[in-house]
Parts: sequence; structure tokens; C-alpha cells
Amino acid sequence: MTGDVGVSPSTEITGFPPGIIVGSTHSADPTSAAGIADLTTAYNDLAGRSLCPVVAAGNLGGETLTPGLYKSTSSLEISSGDLPLDAQGDSAAVFVFQIASTLTTTPGRQVILTNGATANNVYWQVGTSATLGITSVFQGNILADQSITLETGASLTGRALTRIAAVTLDTNVVTIH
Repeated sequence: MTGDVGVSPSTEITGFPPGIIVGSTHSADPTSAAGIADLTTAYNDLAGRSLCPVVAAGNLGGETLTPGLYKSTSSLEISSGDLPLDAQGDSAAVFVFQIASTLTTTPGRQVILTNGATANNVYWQVGTSATLGITSVFQGNILADQSITLETGASLTGRALTRIAAVTLDTNVVTIH
């Protein structure tokens, strides 16, 4: 994992080693406490956005999406194809996904950034939990209320942040972008 790892108020970070962190660890310290406060602020900000939402439902796989706010009143998945996010030449383009329930990718599916899109401008606000399937390639910042699971070999360019429960990794590469 490239980037910092932290927990608050808990003190338990497990799996490192054998996992490798290129960054710092923060366990129930002022940095992790500030991090959870900032996460709650960001989560609430993303959940509260309402300007011109595009309705999103079911499976996004195989679609190509442009910058904007995408709102789902239930779960979203990426399962029948990859999901290109097309910034249309604007490197500052922002994608926000409000998902009332779960986010799931099936094995091998990818979120692909095109035409200037960057992972640091993609936000997945998840009402419950997110699961990235085996060998999925995912882009963006996942802010989940409950938990995030990266199954074996899934990779993430972005952040995995949970408000209540754990981020679970299994032979994954995570790079903060």
C-alpha cells in the first residue's frame, strides 16, 4: 500500500506485516482522529449534493459517463462491462456517485479514466458497503458508511475510507493518487 493507514478511535491495524505500507500508520492518535472528522465532513458533503443529479440504477458496466453527479436510490454495480469515465479533456472534471446502499464490482471489471479524468476527482459515496471483486481495477475515492472489501488481487488508485467498520484487503495494491 502506498499512502497512510489510520484508525480512530480503535487502535487495531492488522496485517502489516506481512502487508507493506509505504507511508505512515496512525492508530488512535491526533492525526487519525482528525482524519475521521474530515471523513465525516466529506461524506456528508458528498451525500448532500443535489445540483442536477443524473439518475443511476443497477449496473453501470458498459456505459461511458461524463463529469457530473450520479444518484442511485439503491445499489450500483459494475458487472456487465468496464466503466469508462470520460473527462472530455478537462483534467479538473469531477465525478460524484451517491449510492444509497452497496457498490459492487464483479471479478476483473475496471473503472477506466479517459480524456484527462483523474482518480483524485472521482468520489464514490456509499450508503453501506463496497466490495471490489477479484482482480478488479478501481479508480477514485470510496467513502463508505460501513465497510470496504478489496477481494484478492483487486487494485485501487484512490482512497478507501470507512466511517464505522473496516477496510479489508487481500493481496491488493492501493495507490493514493
